[in-house]
Amino acid sequence: MSDFRSTLMITQLNQLQFDNRFVRDLPADPVVENYRRQVSGAIYSRVNPTPVKNPLLVAGAKEVAALIDLPESIFTQTDFVQAFSGNQLLAGMQPHACCYGGHQFGNWAGQLGDGRAINLGEVRNQKGEHWTLQLKGAGPTPYSRTADGLAVLRSSVREFLCSEAMFHLGVPTTRALSLVTTGEWVRRDMFYDGNPQLEPGAVVCRVAPSFTRFGNFEIFSARGEIDLLRQLAEFTIRTDFTHLLSDKSADVSSDTYVQWFNEICISTAQLIAHWMRVGFVHGVMNTDNMSILGLTIDYGPYGWLEGYEPDWTPNTTDAQGRRYRYINQPRVALWNLAQLGNALYPLVNAVEPLQQALEKYRVEYERCTQRDMANKLGLSQFDPVQDQLLTDNLLQTLQSAEIDMTIFYRLLALVSLDGIHQYTDQQWVDIVRPAYYLHPDKKAEQAMANWLRTYSQRLQQDYVVNGNDDQQRRQRMNAVNPKYVLRNYLAQQAIDKAAEGDNSEIEKLLQILRKPYDEQPEHEDYFAKRPEWARHKAGCSMLSCSS
Repeated sequence: MSDFRSTLMITQLNQLQFDNRFVRDLPADPVVENYRRQVSGAIYSRVNPTPVKNPLLVAGAKEVAALIDLPESIFTQTDFVQAFSGNQLLAGMQPHACCYGGHQFGNWAGQLGDGRAINLGEVRNQKGEHWTLQLKGAGPTPYSRTADGLAVLRSSVREFLCSEAMFHLGVPTTRALSLVTTGEWVRRDMFYDGNPQLEPGAVVCRVAPSFTRFGNFEIFSARGEIDLLRQLAEFTIRTDFTHLLSDKSADVSSDTYVQWFNEICISTAQLIAHWMRVGFVHGVMNTDNMSILGLTIDYGPYGWLEGYEPDWTPNTTDAQGRRYRYINQPRVALWNLAQLGNALYPLVNAVEPLQQALEKYRVEYERCTQRDMANKLGLSQFDPVQDQLLTDNLLQTLQSAEIDMTIFYRLLALVSLDGIHQYTDQQWVDIVRPAYYLHPDKKAEQAMANWLRTYSQRLQQDYVVNGNDDQQRRQRMNAVNPKYVLRNYLAQQAIDKAAEGDNSEIEKLLQILRKPYDEQPEHEDYFAKRPEWARHKAGCSMLSCSS
């Protein structure tokens, strides 16, 4: 019977099975009215989405629908857009918003919370997995402060596409089920220059095992609400880290909390290493934007490195301090983990094991980056003695003439061991020249030719020792160096069309980004540098937090 049930497909939304453990097991805000306030003594507040006038489906991700046992045809059903715009609650949904705090740009901000995110509930699929459905942009909550709780089309397109792009890149992330326009207008000051404009509203349905953040624990520790801190921590371990317990009824001890923090440190290191591997810059690495599960969460002013500039940040709010610049992401993640460790201290009452966990972050991050760089360069393994210098010299060379990171690594796979001794400087540079934004001067061109010669010698050594030939190396490189990433100008072009009622570019990008490591010759024009017209155009390079 169980084998038969596992093959059944859910064909109607009302067949979804909700098992809302978070709401059932944790204390709720006793105030039921939805108005902005400081919420104390509770982990979440019950709140319903705000109905909208004319919801229309813009896009849906069939892979995410499959996670909760829904077929692709579900997107065509009339009740789908009603449910995932917030107009209609399905049986079993228990909508709520969570209380959390956080450090924003290094400063404690106090209570933040789900200001425009509303969790609809937890779906339990036929595999026994729990997936939380969350609407972003579905109206105000008690945590909205002075905001309206809504979202606009441009930011929602970016969130929807990037959630799925990151998953297919192999980067841990929350997912996106659907993108719906609301038929209503939302006022936003996109540039924070005192000139707000009306923009089309939209709602994204995000999906993850949990949306719990570092800040969910920070708020209760900061307030001295240790019982709530302990309840949330124990619940999180029992639901998402069950392997840390010998059985379901086992006590959660201080040692368990330490093991848990160790796992968070390790998964966060792995996440950041993935970001660095593909050239992704999050832009707002506040502690309230860090997932306890090591997932990429909250896609705001993000971006991919184009011209390799390690100090680049996509966030206009961060333009001066550049706290969240690309090269600083590993350091910021460690700082954020330290704040989480401080918050969990009352459950452990010992500093040393928490510090040891932070050291494991450093060790794991170094292990991941060495592995990734070996793969990016097509080497059988990373030899710290010679490959660290090779890597350091490469990163310096990439800055010499504004070289596109994504395109460079993809072209680097074209280096062949055949006849390399006859290559001139120009022939060496010609291999990667399509990645250059600027014409290199003689010094920069010589530096690249010299590096490529040194690199080819390292490849020859790897071939002699490990038999790593051109074909094997290219396969290794093309499996970790994406050909297609969600460049900001591509997303903006899709947004511009969608604003005119044409959603075809969103669907096309979603199709391309499903296979970012494949050649896809029919989409070769998307394997291109950012056009010069997009260098300073709004939405095509740096972005504000306005959404």
